[in-house]
Amino acid sequence: MESHKFYVSGMHCQACVLMTESELKDCPCVTSARSSLTDESVVVEGNFEGKEAELVAKELTRVLTKHGYALSVGRPAAASKRWGEFVYAVPVSLAFVLAFAALQRAGLSKLIPGETTLLTPFLVGIAASVSSCLAVVGGIVLTLSSTFARSGGTVRPIATFHTARIVSFFVLGGVIGALGSVFRLGQTTTLVVQIVLAAVMVILGVNLLDLFSGAKKFQLAMPRLLSTRVIAASRMTNGFVPALVGTLTFFLPCGFTQSMQLYALSTGSFLSGALTMLAFSIGTFPVLALVSFGSFSLERSAR
Repeated sequence: MESHKFYVSGMHCQACVLMTESELKDCPCVTSARSSLTDESVVVEGNFEGKEAELVAKELTRVLTKHGYALSVGRPAAASKRWGEFVYAVPVSLAFVLAFAALQRAGLSKLIPGETTLLTPFLVGIAASVSSCLAVVGGIVLTLSSTFARSGGTVRPIATFHTARIVSFFVLGGVIGALGSVFRLGQTTTLVVQIVLAAVMVILGVNLLDLFSGAKKFQLAMPRLLSTRVIAASRMTNGFVPALVGTLTFFLPCGFTQSMQLYALSTGSFLSGALTMLAFSIGTFPVLALVSFGSFSLERSAR
């Protein structure tokens, strides 16, 4: 049994931690892998036949390249900061703020039912579906697809997964909202929760842009044990697995999901919390559905 510590380039969030660990554990020569977002590294153990660490890193990188990661023995040189991204990000953000302010000033926002509990989480869900949520949940649905395809399954397991996911987000979102009412969040507490929510979103955005490596230490995450159990469950072929895994995705380390959970808590209402998480899950559905259902038709396609 040999052990190596490699540095991982391309890590941004807790979803990256799960993805790198899951992919490396699938390698025949690897018995265990444990990634760390703090110093962007991974410790792997296994039988590498006495190969040099540089060669092992090169071989394992082939597994991770398709996901945008690379391993190195030494800490890689700091990549140039992508400050140019703000040329696009700032105007887009200001456009949303100004549009919302214009709606309020014109009194049109009152005509949009549930504007802050439905439209916002729906848009956040769309953003999540092409970033951290796609990284971890997309990997899970692809695993489910391939697992049940090998056992002669059809689209039914994947449909069950998505149905269970949307229903569980509605129910569990309502539970979180109800907890907010039980604790009777006052104005001060609600303000604190909203400030924390804003901080979570800012930290998530900074980490996705990879501007400040120190910010990764402050990103919220679900317990690692729970997350790894969800990944492991997706590889089982039991008929109840798709529903179980779909439900457990509520607890995966997606910063967008956690921000909406915090918002649901601040609503102090079962219905508002449920609708918030329902709108978020529906926002993530189109891209995740394309990935999961498309995998059947693409299974034997070179493209």
